[in-house]
Amino acid sequence: MTAAMRPQASACPACSAAPAAEALAEMAEDKEARLALSLPTVHCAACISAVERELNKTPGVHSARVNLTLKRASVEADAEVSAADLIGVLERIGYEAHELDVGTLSSTASDKAGRDLLMRLAVAGFASMNVMLLSVSVWSGAEAATRDMFHWISAAIALPTIVFSGKPFYVNAWSALKHKRLNMDVPIVLAIVLAVATSLWETTLSGEHAYFDAALTLTFFLLAGRYLDHRTRAVARSAAEELAALEVPRAIRVRDGEEETVQVSELAVGDMILVRPGGRMPVDGEIVEGQSELDRSLLTGETVPVFAEPGFGVSAGEVNLTGPLVVRATAVGEETSLHRMADLVAIAESGRSRYTSLADKAAKLYAPGVHILSALAFVGWYLYTFDMRTALNIAAAVLIITCPCALGLAVPAVTTAASGRLFRKGMLIKHSTALERLAEVDTVVFDKTGTLTAGTPQVENLGDFPRRDLEIALALAMGSSHPLSMALADAAREAGIKPAKVSEIEEVPGYGTQGKVGDTRVRLGRAAWIGTQPLAQTSAFLSVGDGAARAFTFSDSLRDGAEEAVRGLLDSGKDVLLVSGDSTGAVEALAVRLGITKWIAEALPEDKAARVQAMTDEGKRVLMVGDGLNDTAALAAAHVSISPASALDAARVASDIVLLGGDLSPIADAVATARSATKRIRENFRIATVYNIIAVPLAVAGLATPLIAALAMSSSSITVSLNALRLR
Repeated sequence: MTAAMRPQASACPACSAAPAAEALAEMAEDKEARLALSLPTVHCAACISAVERELNKTPGVHSARVNLTLKRASVEADAEVSAADLIGVLERIGYEAHELDVGTLSSTASDKAGRDLLMRLAVAGFASMNVMLLSVSVWSGAEAATRDMFHWISAAIALPTIVFSGKPFYVNAWSALKHKRLNMDVPIVLAIVLAVATSLWETTLSGEHAYFDAALTLTFFLLAGRYLDHRTRAVARSAAEELAALEVPRAIRVRDGEEETVQVSELAVGDMILVRPGGRMPVDGEIVEGQSELDRSLLTGETVPVFAEPGFGVSAGEVNLTGPLVVRATAVGEETSLHRMADLVAIAESGRSRYTSLADKAAKLYAPGVHILSALAFVGWYLYTFDMRTALNIAAAVLIITCPCALGLAVPAVTTAASGRLFRKGMLIKHSTALERLAEVDTVVFDKTGTLTAGTPQVENLGDFPRRDLEIALALAMGSSHPLSMALADAAREAGIKPAKVSEIEEVPGYGTQGKVGDTRVRLGRAAWIGTQPLAQTSAFLSVGDGAARAFTFSDSLRDGAEEAVRGLLDSGKDVLLVSGDSTGAVEALAVRLGITKWIAEALPEDKAARVQAMTDEGKRVLMVGDGLNDTAALAAAHVSISPASALDAARVASDIVLLGGDLSPIADAVATARSATKRIRENFRIATVYNIIAVPLAVAGLATPLIAALAMSSSSITVSLNALRLR
């Protein structure tokens, strides 16, 4: 064995283990692949069970887990297993699936900050209870030697706990001071440090009172408020990252008649790319070979596929449905329409992050006032008594009694209570300031397809056809993956129709399906292909031999609660606007049906975002309700936004609130709840203010020890929390 290969001894187990772990990881990477799939149509425990069962049955798959909240499957499999294989497996059992880039999503995989806060909160709570038990003995009249011993034991428990549990406050306070500004954490840290310093001084001088319990109680309550606030933020992830993850990681490049699978980052403008049926477009480009139909719903919101042939322009993110296509790339990487949409979302998100919450506004005024008051109390008492010990005790009492625990709990306590109330009604609040922003809304913008409507075509006139025609239509529809064919097949089966015996069934990409019943040619598909005039309404035509073609017509049904939601918003005085990428006729018909007087049709994603931004520039507070990739930029640009749980990952992530069920009716109630929540927040600020007006003069006058100050502070915090619970 050479020196380079000889194992090295180490006193550190981690150092010894690291190279071995790296080697194992490299071996695992060679043999295994981690895949992530977006599953926009899963919605319940049965869906999870079905998807996991089918994926785990697939050869080469080691494990598969579905996260219902994120609507995502994580799969560990052999390197030979591709996302396309798994997508096919899921589509066979009726679930839509898209590949996500695992690397892009890795940054949102864990919640270390939340676990860290919870651990610090638990340590502070445990230490507080132990020190409080010791303090009870001191308050009960313990003698000098016993009292001093209990004080030193309290110090031994409190000091490491405060150093560990208070770290988030120290870090934030130091960061603010470094940049020559103040925040709420600065008076918090001063109060904790002064309480501990005063307690240590009293303990070394064998004083009667030490305030380690006050410092720990202070830390515990503040951490509780901080953790509640963090939980309201924890489910918010970057929509821009989700959009980037939706970009196809690999593509099939065609060179000199040879196909090779390459990373999308290796593609260049002018490359020829093969996109098979079911594949997503990796680039913007132009079709040079093949005919098919494209699902553009992610970009336009329209569920009806469009016919594509040579010369037709395609965009990254669109799905090829029926036939293989060769596309010449005209834009790759950061220049694609999908990536530009991610940029739009990132810009809009950064603008929304500048929203200043009520708590932040209060902190700007509160922190300097507390510091000045405590300093004045210290100077005044020192000049009056020339007793450093007395002056420090009073300054500590002022800092503790004015410590912003009540202010720190004012917002998260109300947000948690309101979030719980709305959750029980089927709405998940994701963003910490969403309720405050929702309360300010005066204009509501709705998307059409998938939001106000179910987003799935339904046959309107099945009963107009004789049973024999329905049997033929079902047989032809079963041979196609087209959305209209699938809807027709589902409707016919529900009506008890059995498929006829049709031979030579063939799907003609972009046109429809044909076959033979005996010697008679039968077709189901586009009007032009059948040889008849198209209808204004979405339709599929059936022809049997030389007989006249007849049309199956389709409509998009209203989502549950859509009428109630729109009516409730209009009754409350809100302006309601319908903006959709769908055709003019379909949008106008829906607007009339719902009583919406303002509507815009055939809107591109940029148009939606621009419209929302224009209304914002006019001073309006816009609520955007949408579900598609084409809505993502508008959702992020709006003052506040809502998406159904059935929405695409990126749309759900861009929104502040998610509708967990299919019912839209809670939207109007959510606005009312948000107004009540904002009212409770302002009440909590008033409670904190009144408490300070009463308690601060007592502390400045020397009538409140640091211990009494800590108890008063705890009482105000509990009062604020109880007031917040009135929302429930």
